[in-house]
Amino acid sequence: MLLVFDIGNTNMGLGVFKGKKLIKNWRINTDKEKTSDEYGILIGSLFERDGLDIKKVEDIIISSVVPNVMHSLENFCYKYCNKKPLVVGPGVKTGLNIKYDNPKQVGADRIVNAVAGIEKYVSPFILVDFGTATTFCAISENNEYLGGTIAPGIKISSEALFQRASKLPRVELIKPGATICKSTVAAMQSGIIYGYVGLVDKIIDMMKKELNHPDIKVIATGGLANLIASETDSIDYVDSLLTLEGLRLIYEKNKE
Repeated sequence: MLLVFDIGNTNMGLGVFKGKKLIKNWRINTDKEKTSDEYGILIGSLFERDGLDIKKVEDIIISSVVPNVMHSLENFCYKYCNKKPLVVGPGVKTGLNIKYDNPKQVGADRIVNAVAGIEKYVSPFILVDFGTATTFCAISENNEYLGGTIAPGIKISSEALFQRASKLPRVELIKPGATICKSTVAAMQSGIIYGYVGLVDKIIDMMKKELNHPDIKVIATGGLANLIASETDSIDYVDSLLTLEGLRLIYEKNKE
């Protein structure tokens, strides 16, 4: 079994592959304060609940944008799985030609998503990842990572509104179905969600013009992809497990 970790600022995605098949996946909070033993207890209980034996993990690969969690997680890999994890970063084969001014600045999650997108959807494409931040990435027909845009995530935006406006409540992120709303909660939901849809559509439209490719396909992933994609005219595919698939592909490129 291959255990894969996608570590984001808010959540951590885990998946277990048997060969090319994803047999289980989970999402837990990213906690910089957790020790390796606490991760061992938590992840071990997930394995046990779903009838898996953590001792049968044969290899591990990690993609992380949170350096502070890596010490505990790598220790977990050694202590509970007796494995040294492969960590996505410089020196790891991806097959991706990165055209960034400084390739080391490209987040590991963006690289992993691009690798999976190339395999599953064929280049060129635009990839949107709805996480703590929302990232927009352009991949050329030659499998080149051309660059992209980073915007505050929708949850960050909604929390900022709640925290900075003393009379406004924290609201659930659901679609109110209207923009002329009759309550403060619905009005906030409308502004947050439909305003964010406008942000997504505008950035994608500009990227298509810069690429001179109005029909380029757009793929979305991340926890809130379905919420936003259902309201946009820009997104063609939603693939919530794209990052986990990308980790498996990168592992296979490096396992020899």
